[in-house]
Amino acid sequence: MMQFFKTAKAWTRINPRFLPFADVATADLPLSRLLRLSLFQVTVGMAATLLIGTLNRVMIVEMGMSAWMVALMVALPLIFAPFRALIGYRSDTHRSILGWKRVPYIWIGTWLQFGGLAIMPFALILLSGDTHWPIWFSYIASAVAFLLVGAGMQTTQTAGLALATDLAEPKNRPRVVAMMYVMLLVGMVVSGIVFSLLLKPFTQVQLVQVIQGAASVTLLLNLIALWKQEVRQPHKTHPNIERPAFSESWKTFMAMPQVKRFLIMLGLGTIAFSMQDVILEPYGGEILGLSVSATSLLTALISGGSLLAFVLSARWLVKGINAYRIASIGLLIGLLAFTSVIFSEPLNSATLFRVGAFLIGFSGGLFAVSTLTIAMSIEQENMTGMVIGAWGAVTATCSGIGMSIGGVIRDGVSTLATSGAIGPVLNGAGTGYSVVYHIEIYLLFATLVALGPLVASRHQRSVSGIKKFGLADFPG
Repeated sequence: MMQFFKTAKAWTRINPRFLPFADVATADLPLSRLLRLSLFQVTVGMAATLLIGTLNRVMIVEMGMSAWMVALMVALPLIFAPFRALIGYRSDTHRSILGWKRVPYIWIGTWLQFGGLAIMPFALILLSGDTHWPIWFSYIASAVAFLLVGAGMQTTQTAGLALATDLAEPKNRPRVVAMMYVMLLVGMVVSGIVFSLLLKPFTQVQLVQVIQGAASVTLLLNLIALWKQEVRQPHKTHPNIERPAFSESWKTFMAMPQVKRFLIMLGLGTIAFSMQDVILEPYGGEILGLSVSATSLLTALISGGSLLAFVLSARWLVKGINAYRIASIGLLIGLLAFTSVIFSEPLNSATLFRVGAFLIGFSGGLFAVSTLTIAMSIEQENMTGMVIGAWGAVTATCSGIGMSIGGVIRDGVSTLATSGAIGPVLNGAGTGYSVVYHIEIYLLFATLVALGPLVASRHQRSVSGIKKFGLADFPG
């Protein structure tokens, strides 16, 4: 821990022009403190990589588990996504003689995530069949492990983003948004590389060590992230203070101008960008004949597109461009992205497919950053956590829905196509994929329809008043 503080202090001595996000720092929120706070996003990214990437492959290939069972387990953490609004509300109205609102929920989420990761490897060993315990016990143990991790991720991220909103000045929130997103990507990329190195060669013992190591790192990094971040204000959290019921706060929030339309637009757009998540790499391998290494490059292309989106979105926000207009730009580019992927099959062009993958990351990044910026800029007294929670609940839930129905539609249509049930012209393996991409295009158009009135609404204001900044802003 001391080494981390020394490293952070050394960074602060470098010219701010050459430091990412240096201009977002203020006297009350220095760069070192902001970097520490963003570590909770690193642990969330690490857990996401472990569940969706590493364990997804290990459970199916090395452990020989059924694909449907793996999909079910990986989807379990999303069960808690709809409760993010409630978590945010509870952190807004938390009663505590210690005077903290956000810290208790981040800490609770940390321990839930730690506990789930701590028992997960043993639960997976039971689930693989290497046990004398009854099979029903292995199902329950694995479900509990994944549910704990999911609950911890949702709780930590909701309260953490709310705390970041509390600490940042309104004019700096767009760059804080970008920084939090980048740290999430950093956690995913770095942990993915580390996991791949530590699990080569793969053994069950090594898997136990890696997952439990991730649990320990989660606890350590989140402790560093929380240290002296939230100022104690007992007068705001005293148990005797009257607190509105969640239903009343939610009714007030939903009564705000254009909030319902914003959430509908957010849900439609999230589903549109998420349906391809589980079929993009199989499409490249099955339809275009790309190798495993070639399809693995898609993750880097999508991440690169997202990073570029963070760079441009913050610069546009600095210039006073309305965040809703940035979201519309992302949706329009998304139309081009999915069109490129669709036409890569008849043209047999791997290059066009890669361009489409890059544009998917870029357009999705613009949409995600702009919508979170809008959520963080909604001004409603003592409702920051619930607003951020509502954004997280919609995005996480709709992302899971999008991935699920994308896979189901692809499998169902492909079965019909290859059996000749929908005619000889569509009798091909690519038909199922193409239908999904076409549906995503239709959903993007529907999202644009929902977004249109918001762009011109007088109730929405652009993020302005941010002074000009250069490389120090990267990638926000």
